[in-house]
Amino acid sequence: MHIKLIDKYILSQVFLSCIGCILVFMIVWIMPEILLKTVQRTLNGTYTVEMAFSILLNELPKVLNIAMPVGMLLGCIFTFDKLSKDFEITVMRGFGFSFRRIIFSVIILSIFASVFTFFIGSKLLPLSACNLKAIKGEKNRVSQFVFPVKNKDESMNKILIVSNFDNSNIKDVIVLNFYNKSEKGSSLLSSILVSDFVKYDNDSWVINSAKKYMISEEGVFKNIEVVKNLKILENESAKNAYKLMKYSVYRDREMTNAQISEYIKLLKNERMDDEYNFMLNKYIQRYTHSFMCILFAILGCMLGFSKPREQKFVGMLIAVGVIFFYYITIPFFDLLAEKALLPSYVTSMISPVCILVLICILKTVKDL
Repeated sequence: MHIKLIDKYILSQVFLSCIGCILVFMIVWIMPEILLKTVQRTLNGTYTVEMAFSILLNELPKVLNIAMPVGMLLGCIFTFDKLSKDFEITVMRGFGFSFRRIIFSVIILSIFASVFTFFIGSKLLPLSACNLKAIKGEKNRVSQFVFPVKNKDESMNKILIVSNFDNSNIKDVIVLNFYNKSEKGSSLLSSILVSDFVKYDNDSWVINSAKKYMISEEGVFKNIEVVKNLKILENESAKNAYKLMKYSVYRDREMTNAQISEYIKLLKNERMDDEYNFMLNKYIQRYTHSFMCILFAILGCMLGFSKPREQKFVGMLIAVGVIFFYYITIPFFDLLAEKALLPSYVTSMISPVCILVLICILKTVKDL
């Protein structure tokens, strides 16, 4: 498609403004915490200069992922405010260009920004997060992994608690065994197994040696037994528990889309609802966050689109409020999803829907 001169001009202006806003936002975001800590630890000898440079380099994808939608919003506001104040928008309108036609090139740019943001979140961010762990010498370690095993009637069969796992060794394991509900009428503890080490082999969890504390139906301790070579999990449950435990050492930003998708399926299959709701919410957010680049670009154009003598204070105030609302409410919506107060598909879509509503309101109120 032939790009007209007006499109090239607007595209170049918006592109430069967005790059500038992204860089400023990244510097402001890095300086107070990441850069200061890195410099301090370099000066006191904790990091070498090479380590410090690598850490800052691998911190960039996280900051850039956050900065992209903000840069699109602020860059569009500044560009269209300048065009309005310099009467360039008035001239374009005089030649018969509609608002939609004027922002056509901006929409194209925002689509590319959206794709790039998704690439950062799904590819660069997990890679850089894992690199940071390796550079700092941090190990993937589980401090508390809980895996419930239920019967077909939803009664509890057993609960596994792993207190120490580092991707190879399963240590400090407690197994809570329950009486069969159909026989005893309630989910009561039948025994407690305590083992220092569990081996995962051939799709089974095997305890080589453990102490077994026997408990009566009345909940009274009976005696202690020593058990050896006992399989506590087998087949599909054993494989799923091991995979879940391996995934649990990672944060959501350390996993690729394929890994999160598999993790979500495992959580759903094992009916671990809280973690399933949380991870599903974070997974959908990767898509909605990228889409926010497009919405923020349109919103920025509308807020910057003003009359020559009109003040831009209101537009900037709305933009700051939108940025604050979007980022400050992410943990709140994560919590709502995790506790199943709202479905994950709802919590992950609230912010984009709110921005769409604001765009519709501005379209009605402003003379575009």
